[in-house]
Amino acid sequence: MEARVQKIISQLGIASRREAEEMIKQSRVQINGILAHLGQKVDPQRDTICIDGTPVSESQRPSLIYLLVHKPAGVLSTCDDPQGRPTVLELLPPKLQKGLGIHPVGRLDADSTGALILTNDGDLTFALTHPSHNISKTYHVVVKGNPPEAVLGMWRKGVVLDNRKTRPAKVCLIESLANQSKLEIILQEGRNRQIRRVAEQLGYPVIQLHRTAIGSIQLQTSKSGFLGLGDYRHLTPEEIIFLNKQIKRIPINN
Repeated sequence: MEARVQKIISQLGIASRREAEEMIKQSRVQINGILAHLGQKVDPQRDTICIDGTPVSESQRPSLIYLLVHKPAGVLSTCDDPQGRPTVLELLPPKLQKGLGIHPVGRLDADSTGALILTNDGDLTFALTHPSHNISKTYHVVVKGNPPEAVLGMWRKGVVLDNRKTRPAKVCLIESLANQSKLEIILQEGRNRQIRRVAEQLGYPVIQLHRTAIGSIQLQTSKSGFLGLGDYRHLTPEEIIFLNKQIKRIPINN
């Protein structure tokens, strides 16, 4: 069946769809010996797809892998970095780092810590990172100062960023100290550095930002305990089902 070449590359577990698009732009992909272009439709059963001169096919497709990583500060949520900075892939054993197409789903900025999903399921990545998606993400955030309830109320209702109001969020005060406060924030959108930018705009800059959960997928569970900083684990079957429900692969029971 025909599909866009970047989608086929993603489904083969070679790269995320975004990374596949970059490969095409960099003239690394050929279809039947001719350079591919974005949006080109191919039939993997009939056409020969080559990346960097090496043919790829359905028979080479690796098994789907779903991981949860506890990202430390200073580690980039990307597969590689031209400047040689550490990436989340380097937190995995060598056998998972190359050849399987594992990549992060979405991002945590370099200074932030916490839960990050890695997979080679390109369709899942594309769906979960699409702007229309609304999977909730839970953060524990330490900010400077002590924001009053009125400010927290503004945060909950939404704040204008880049001429567009943020979606309503759940913002709860966990602990108030002399010069800083710890908040729990649950978002259903993920604009670039959203929490840090909103906090700065409201006058209470972020000191620490830690993501504790992605939907029902948590760093700490009753079965597996707490996932240590820099460690990873495979998602449970229940967690994979949860993700598939989010992208409508499996009907949600009401």
